[in-house]
Amino acid sequence: MKAHFYIIFSVLFISIVFSSCQSQVIPEFNEQNSFQHLEKQCEFGPRVPGTEAHIKCRDYLDETLRKYAERVTQQPFQAIIDNKRVTCYNIIANFHSAKTQRLLLCAHWDTRPWADKDPDPANHTKPVLGANDGASGVAVLLEIARIIDIKPPKYGVDIVFFDAEDFGSYGQNDTWALGSKQFAQNIVKTYHPEFGILLDLIGDTDQQLYIEQNSYNYTREIVEKVWNIAEQMGIPEFISEVKFDVYDDHLNLLKIGIPCINIIDFDYKYWHTIEDTPDKCSPMSLNNVGKVLLGVLY
Repeated sequence: MKAHFYIIFSVLFISIVFSSCQSQVIPEFNEQNSFQHLEKQCEFGPRVPGTEAHIKCRDYLDETLRKYAERVTQQPFQAIIDNKRVTCYNIIANFHSAKTQRLLLCAHWDTRPWADKDPDPANHTKPVLGANDGASGVAVLLEIARIIDIKPPKYGVDIVFFDAEDFGSYGQNDTWALGSKQFAQNIVKTYHPEFGILLDLIGDTDQQLYIEQNSYNYTREIVEKVWNIAEQMGIPEFISEVKFDVYDDHLNLLKIGIPCINIIDFDYKYWHTIEDTPDKCSPMSLNNVGKVLLGVLY
């Protein structure tokens, strides 16, 4: 009888331990899926508000998210570009809305209308393709959407693609990040995610993810959580040093009390040039960021 009891107890103990270990398994991020999303966005051309490419990409993002999300909504708003009023669209996807403990993941999906940092002045009026500056963060989050639909994490997740981030004027902060400003102004007062993570310029082949200054100043605990996970995963591209002070979409979220960090690689020599093309990006770089996000979620 005693031996029989020990056998039953051992089986139960092993089952509990195995179940506990299984619950901690982090799903695999498919970097090729993600990179295909990057390339697909670029196939539409520059996603400048008011253009056909912008509308086609909006529809692609909406349709892709609807495969995985519980609900997808568009938040249209008006903005002025080149003295012309255009319609912009934030795209909001909600996953497992019954879960009260939630995380916000976001990126901007528009591209800059002018390559005004290009070394050739003749290119300054041309639009930017935005493989890294826009498409890379979106590509990672589209793959994340697929994964969390298959294997729900402990958090409920909201993915937001902000529009009109990238046609501001240098030195005039209020002219940038218009989509996140619109989102922040219209957010329901009952929405209180645990924290948010913004992705921007994360696909560079020479990836170096230093800590952004505002993220460190206002949400240091989240920064340390994310960079510690990267270290535990052996991803050296996440560098635990503060380097850049970037005005980006996360600041509009911080202003309304949503703690949000910005994962950004601002050492990108093709920023706001016509050379911001898919060949300057790497599936491995998308994989590095995707793996860390999954580490946070699971």
